[in-house]
Amino acid sequence: MTRTKKTKKARGGRMALMGALGLAAVTLAAAPAFAKGGVDISAQRTAHVGETYRVSGHGNDDAAPFVRVCLESRSSGKSWQQVSCGSVVTAGTEAQDVAHIKSTHQGNVEYRAVVYGLTSPADRHPVRERASGLATVSVG
Repeated sequence: MTRTKKTKKARGGRMALMGALGLAAVTLAAAPAFAKGGVDISAQRTAHVGETYRVSGHGNDDAAPFVRVCLESRSSGKSWQQVSCGSVVTAGTEAQDVAHIKSTHQGNVEYRAVVYGLTSPADRHPVRERASGLATVSVG
């Protein structure tokens, strides 16, 4: 078995190649592609039992050809329940949903707006793209 000597020039070229590959990997990892969009919710802060109040959500997302905004609520730490959904719109158009809710009991009720992506206006399997922060209504 014979060994060949590696020259400094060959080692330097290999090191330059490894450095370039490392720089390319860092550059690709630092610049991921993100879908553009957002979602917001608004509701009044307080309500009385028996009073009707308004909750509205609006948002968009360019990750799907069609989008829809739905409102969800929960109280007492229970699971989220869908309140209502707005119309399906094409991506790039802002979707919205407005619900008029009659308060039936005392306590805090949390709401959030959720943007769903759809492949067609009649898509039966929408994909949740993003959710808003919480809006809390204190019913007293």
